[in-house]
Amino acid sequence: MGLLSLAIWMPIVFGGILLALGRDDQARTVRWIALIGALASFLVTLPLYGQFDVSTASMQFVENVPWIERFNVNYHLGLDGISFWFVLLTAFITLVVVIAGWEVITERVNQYYGAFLILSGLMIGVFCALDGVLFYTFFEATLIPMYLIIGIWGGPNKIYAAFKFFLYTLLGSLLMLVALVYLYTKSGGSFDILTWHKLPLSSLEQTLLFFGFFAAFAVKVPMWPVHTWLPDVHVEAPTGGSAVLAAIMLKLGAYGFLRFSMPIAPDASREWAWLIIALSLIAVIYVGLVAMVQQDMKKLVAYSSVAHMGFVTLGFFIFQHVGIAGGLVQMIAHGFVSGAMFLCIGVLYDRVHSRNIADYGGVVNTMPTFAAFAVLFAMANCGLPATAGFVGEWMVILATVKVNFWLGLAAATALIFGAAYTLWMVKRVYFGPVANEHVKALTDINAREFLMLGLLALATLYMGVYPKPFTDVMDASVGAFVKQVSASKLQ
Repeated sequence: MGLLSLAIWMPIVFGGILLALGRDDQARTVRWIALIGALASFLVTLPLYGQFDVSTASMQFVENVPWIERFNVNYHLGLDGISFWFVLLTAFITLVVVIAGWEVITERVNQYYGAFLILSGLMIGVFCALDGVLFYTFFEATLIPMYLIIGIWGGPNKIYAAFKFFLYTLLGSLLMLVALVYLYTKSGGSFDILTWHKLPLSSLEQTLLFFGFFAAFAVKVPMWPVHTWLPDVHVEAPTGGSAVLAAIMLKLGAYGFLRFSMPIAPDASREWAWLIIALSLIAVIYVGLVAMVQQDMKKLVAYSSVAHMGFVTLGFFIFQHVGIAGGLVQMIAHGFVSGAMFLCIGVLYDRVHSRNIADYGGVVNTMPTFAAFAVLFAMANCGLPATAGFVGEWMVILATVKVNFWLGLAAATALIFGAAYTLWMVKRVYFGPVANEHVKALTDINAREFLMLGLLALATLYMGVYPKPFTDVMDASVGAFVKQVSASKLQ
């Protein structure tokens, strides 16, 4: 079995074992099996870094086996510099989420951890798939465990949020399915994504395909105005669900733009780039303003996610090497930082059972170690230099200014809004005198919580101080990608 198959199927197998275990009286055993499964799944992805050739843009670790031969569907996997880091990020975040739920989840522990490990394998499958049907299968299958995570372990309105999440994302994906079937017939019976990249298409075909894919990926990112499902889902989802949703699931949509929309329909992508840029800037500016008025910490961070993902789509659709690389870096950084922000909110919620900003104040007095972590992640969320949050946003703004100064200026204003709503929350939650008896009774983080936040803090600082290993891996692939999407494919 190849490394990519191992990375995909190991967490799924461990998840299946956990589901088979059953009863809650085995919770201790279940937790250790989940931890071993998550750790093993992460360690399996590390050899990919050692064996990855940064000098080539071609697919690596390729596996190609017939799957449904009658329709020429293959189990076709591969990794390039664009998809590489998301495999490691998914495995890493899953490990952190397993540690995060250790003492918090007390009911249906096996199902909780089983769902997360299966979800991890499916998401890695999305980033590795080079066959249209395989991609669609993994892409849609990720909905099932996340739907269960929200619907079973979520808050009071969990069923409403789970349905909204499922329906929004499923409806968008149906148009993508139509686009995939059309490409299959147009290419003479091939579901190979790399073959579709070379397929000549008319202007009308490209436009229809572009919007077919756009429907699926824009909802997943989520772009404004189809972002309304995200705050509801984040508020109701358990802490681990919010962390995985923000850190990885939103990236599936942005990744889809790079793997499908832009290389398959490059002319339409350039023609409609103004629309994506406009929607991205609205997300960056308007949603930033919406975040400022939120009273619920989770809602504030959820809107902040929409604004940060607006930077990603902006970077992609200015068709510049630095912009696309910046968008990818921003996706990875957002994975670390937003995941950490939601886990910090979870730490407070576990103690006080409230997410309202007004119920806190002066937390630094009773939880100094935790407050240090929380403020670090808040600074990274603002885009403070030497944190992961700065690198991608800086690259995107730099590339946007090269293309159009005013667009770059508009994007840069978002950093001011980002700082405003994040620092406003930090000031009211963490600083000042102890506000009430709840805060007075708080105890600082334990060793498990320290480990969980420490891992994310190391990742955030390392990427902020030394982003070169991240950009080196993607450099050749992004260069080839820019050439590919700059060439016309009109018939």
